[in-house]
Amino acid sequence: MSPELALTELRRGLEVALWVGGPLLLAVLVVGVVVGIIQAATQLNEPTIAFIAKAVALTASLFALGSFLLAYLVDYTTALFQRIPHLIG
Repeated sequence: MSPELALTELRRGLEVALWVGGPLLLAVLVVGVVVGIIQAATQLNEPTIAFIAKAVALTASLFALGSFLLAYLVDYTTALFQRIPHLIG
């Protein structure tokens, strides 16, 4: 395996990780910022509120996008397994 091929496969793997994790992290980030602004405005500094809101947002995102993210991950894994002979020889 040449270094270029290894770097290409690594880049593809990182892209898949970004596509799978990105929407979930973005949802948690948005909810965290909104809850933080609300807590700062009301001076209610309870960490449990932020944690529960983020957990609910993550669960809702997984329910909404779970099938798409899983299909994307399965497609990548299938393509990677099909490329194994090319990667070895």
